[in-house]
Amino acid sequence: MDGWPLHLSPTPPPGLPGCPRCEWLTAQLILLQQRVSDLEQRLAANSRNSHKPPSSDGYSKPEPKSLREKSNRPSGGQTGHPGQTLAKSDHPDHTFVHRLRRCPCGCGAFLRRRPVVRHDTRQVFDLPQQKLIVTEYKIEVKICPTTGREVSASFPEGVDAPTQYSPRFNALLVYWRVQQLIPLDRITQMVADLFNAPLSEATVQNAVAAAFRALEGFETRTADLLAEASIVHADETGLRVAGKLHWLHVAGTKLLTWYGVSRKRGIEAIQQFAVLTGFTGRLIHDCLAAYFQLNCRHGLCNAHILRELVFLSEVQGQAWAKSMFLLLRRMHRAVQSQKDRDGPHVAVQLAAWTAKFQTVLRQGFAENPIHSPPGPKRRGRPKHTKAQNLLLRLQEHETAVLAFLHDFRVPFTNNQAEQDLRMMKVQQKISGTFRTFHGAQMFARIRSYLSTARKNNRNVFQDIVAAVSGHPFIPTFAE
Repeated sequence: MDGWPLHLSPTPPPGLPGCPRCEWLTAQLILLQQRVSDLEQRLAANSRNSHKPPSSDGYSKPEPKSLREKSNRPSGGQTGHPGQTLAKSDHPDHTFVHRLRRCPCGCGAFLRRRPVVRHDTRQVFDLPQQKLIVTEYKIEVKICPTTGREVSASFPEGVDAPTQYSPRFNALLVYWRVQQLIPLDRITQMVADLFNAPLSEATVQNAVAAAFRALEGFETRTADLLAEASIVHADETGLRVAGKLHWLHVAGTKLLTWYGVSRKRGIEAIQQFAVLTGFTGRLIHDCLAAYFQLNCRHGLCNAHILRELVFLSEVQGQAWAKSMFLLLRRMHRAVQSQKDRDGPHVAVQLAAWTAKFQTVLRQGFAENPIHSPPGPKRRGRPKHTKAQNLLLRLQEHETAVLAFLHDFRVPFTNNQAEQDLRMMKVQQKISGTFRTFHGAQMFARIRSYLSTARKNNRNVFQDIVAAVSGHPFIPTFAE
C-alpha cells in the first residue's frame, strides 16, 4: 500500500467547510474506491496483458489466448518440412549376421545350402561404455657429456602438469555448465557416475575461467560487428549477483549475441559497455528511455504494446484500446502479405494507415482527457493513468511504433532479444543467483559465444573445444 497520498485516519481532519464529517467520509470513500480499483487491476494483470512473466501467473494461469492470429495451415509439420528421424548408418561399427538354417514356415526344410536372396537389416544405436582415456607422455632424461648435468626432451605443447584434463574434457565441463545450465555439484556427480572419476567444483570453475579468457577476442569482434549492423535488438533483465540486483543487457542480431552484466540499467550501463554508443542503424527495444539517448533510429516492440492494449480493453473497458489493437494487427498482416508478394512500398497506403493510427489516438485522448492539476505546478512528471501513459507514448514515438510499416526489414516485435534473454532467466531458476560479479561476467561472455555459434548453425561443442584449445570461432557477419 506504500505510495498512496492519503491514509485512513481515526478522526476527521479539522477545518473542512460545511459538514466536516460528511466531507471527510466522502474523501475516505473516494480514496477507498481508488484503492480497490487499483488492487483489482493488479490482480487482473497477467503474462497475457502486461509485462509480467509467465512464471508470475502461479497456479491460476490465464486461459491460453495467443496474440498470434490463426492461419489456414493445419497444425503440426507442414508439407515439405524435412523433419527429423533416426536414419540408418551406411558404415555400422559392428555387423552381426543371423543365419537361416531351417525353414520357419513349418515344413522343417533345411536351408543351410540355399542361396541368400537378400539381407533385411535393423540397426541399434548404443553408447560405448564411458571411461576416461589416459595418455601418458614420457620424456627421456640423459646426462650431458660436456657439463655432466641432466638434460631432458620437451613435453608436447599444452601438457603442463603431472596430471591434467584434456581440452576436450574441459570443453565438456563448460558445455554442461554454461550451455546446459547444470549446477556445479550435479556436474561432479555426473562425472563420478559416468566416468568413475572424482572431480572437484573448482576444476569446473577453472575450465569456465579458461574459456572466458580465451574468448576476449571474440567479444571484441562481436561488439565491432554489432556497431556496423543495420538492425540490432536490445533488451535487459534483472539478475541477482551476490545477493543484489544487477542487470543483464543483451544486444543481438540473427547471427550475433552479446551479453553484458552491470550494476546499472540505464545510460550509465550503455556507456560503460560502449557496444551501442557508436551504433547508427535501427535499434529495436521496449521503449527504455536510455535507448533514446543514442544517436540512432528506433523501433519499438509492438508485442508489448499489444499486451497493454489487451489489459486496457478487457480490464478497463477502453474502446480505443481495442480499436488500436485491431489496427496494429491489420497493419502487421498487410506488411506480411506485401512482403510475401515482394511488393514495393505504396505511399498512399502508408498515408492511410498513419491517418487511421492518429484517428484512434484522438479517440483515446477523448476517452482519457489529460487535465492539468489545480494549484501550483509540481516538480517532475505529472501522474497519469495507464491509458494516458500509453497514449502519450504512442503519440511521442509514433515513428518508432510504425517503423515496421515504413521499412520491411524492421520486425514487428523485439522477440529476438527476448529469446536471447530467456535461457539466462532459466539459469537463475536452476542455480539461483551468481555468487560473484566476475562469475556473472564469465557466464555472460561464454553464453554470448555459444548463442552466436548456434545462430550460425555451428556445432556448439566443437566450438567450445576450439575455444579451450585457444582457437575460438570468430564471426564475420552481423546479419
